[in-house]
Amino acid sequence: MQKSQRLIQLIMMINAKKSFTVRELADEFGLSTRTITRDLQELSELGIPIYSIQGRGGGYKLLQDRMLPPISLSESEAIAMFFACQSLDYFGSLPFGEGAGSALQKFYHYLPADIKEQIDRLDGRIMLWSPYRSMARGILETLMQAIMIGGVVTMEYNSSSGAAKRDIQPIGLYTSSGYWYCPAYCFERGDIRQFRADRILSAALNPSVPPRDEIRKMTLMNKPEKGHLEQTVLHIEITKKGVWLLESNPRFAPSIQRNEDGSGTAAIPIAAEDLGFYVDLIWNLGSEVKIKGPVEAITYIQEKAEAMRSLYS
Repeated sequence: MQKSQRLIQLIMMINAKKSFTVRELADEFGLSTRTITRDLQELSELGIPIYSIQGRGGGYKLLQDRMLPPISLSESEAIAMFFACQSLDYFGSLPFGEGAGSALQKFYHYLPADIKEQIDRLDGRIMLWSPYRSMARGILETLMQAIMIGGVVTMEYNSSSGAAKRDIQPIGLYTSSGYWYCPAYCFERGDIRQFRADRILSAALNPSVPPRDEIRKMTLMNKPEKGHLEQTVLHIEITKKGVWLLESNPRFAPSIQRNEDGSGTAAIPIAAEDLGFYVDLIWNLGSEVKIKGPVEAITYIQEKAEAMRSLYS
């Protein structure tokens, strides 16, 4: 076996083990302990985070951030992976720390020269835009860590009623229009709530609060909706251009009924507490969408319009 092949197999083997000894690896490969020790030293110099265990038994372990073995990709797969990773550049913050950027740099560096040329020719011509929203990266990292371990986070959240501390157990993270959202079980409310991550002022894992097992089993796909809350129906009339603008929005698209001239109407069932959120979305579309009901929504948008008129009077 060539040395390069042996080193790749060695990476794969130690990634699969929590801990190991030189003797164990020597027996697995049928080599001397001196050869395995040299191989481990070489892997360490290449950046594999191996450290030795002192005391009885001894041996080696990998740090938690383990190195992955090489993966073979076709040209089309490599180009697809590059631009999928590059799309993350347009987010103001990510829950992955510096990992996404450094991974993309490594990926590009080791691509063959002809593939780099193809990617360079596409630079500035293929982009996956996301609105830039600035926020604290550490908040997202804490939320993601809580999701991975099924733990609880104590946070200070700035809601419409002011800043307050809450204990939450995050279910997941997703992004929409550049904002990150975190559905979570709120221990104060005794129910699942949705939090916008940029409104979280501080966040830290809190191991003193026992997590709920049923929340750990939930995902973004199977979490309960707000059907148990007070419901209302938002009725809107939409111009032809408004239909074109709203048909890409998953909150509105399923409810749109098209007219023959391209305009449309929609009756969107929502939780009453979300009415202001939906009206704010409609406000951004100006005269392309008209609210027909309920009266609370009409009143809310009239107040927004009056506040804007007063600002420029």
